[in-house]
Amino acid sequence: MSERPTSQQSSADERLALRPGDALVVVDVQRDFLPGGALGVPDGDRVVPALNLCIALFTRMRLPIVFTRDWHPPDHCSFRAQGGPWPPHCIADTDGAAFAPGLTVPAGARIVSKATTAQADAYSAFQRTDLDEWLRGHGSRRLFVGGLATDYCVLATVRDAIGEGFEVMVLRDAMRAVNVHPGDDERAERDMADAGAELVTSDRLAGDPA
Repeated sequence: MSERPTSQQSSADERLALRPGDALVVVDVQRDFLPGGALGVPDGDRVVPALNLCIALFTRMRLPIVFTRDWHPPDHCSFRAQGGPWPPHCIADTDGAAFAPGLTVPAGARIVSKATTAQADAYSAFQRTDLDEWLRGHGSRRLFVGGLATDYCVLATVRDAIGEGFEVMVLRDAMRAVNVHPGDDERAERDMADAGAELVTSDRLAGDPA
């Protein structure tokens, strides 16, 4: 005989039920950030199944979905040839800048390009974009965030989202880290939690019955 859910479990389940005001933000799941890419994130391809589950659920609930992407010029300041820390990656209109194979990108989704000029970098999806205004215009108050990479663009996006007044739920199973320094992933998760984000997993989300 199965046990009845505790009040604490019921409260957690209710908190993870999607509702109007929720939005999904998929951060930089692009070919160059996958294993074998120009700036491959270890196991970066493994975020796709979890994100696709979330995308299907948000699509069915008719809730906003945002895909962010690095969209760099060839002489971007983050590239080593210009004195930056990274190899060339996600150059606009190249295969490496395309979204990951198998990632579902619904026709009505919002695509936000960032770091589009040579002189300025942007880890956060809110940096030099109109994402905050767009989300507020769609009535969004709570954001579910996943993607690449945990310790850079996801972390920066989550911090800025909280700073903009959004409630943030971080999808732990739908992100992976670069880990330039061992343990960067764990430190990033702690930083997000300390900033006020809640860490959850995609399999706990729930919407209206199909």
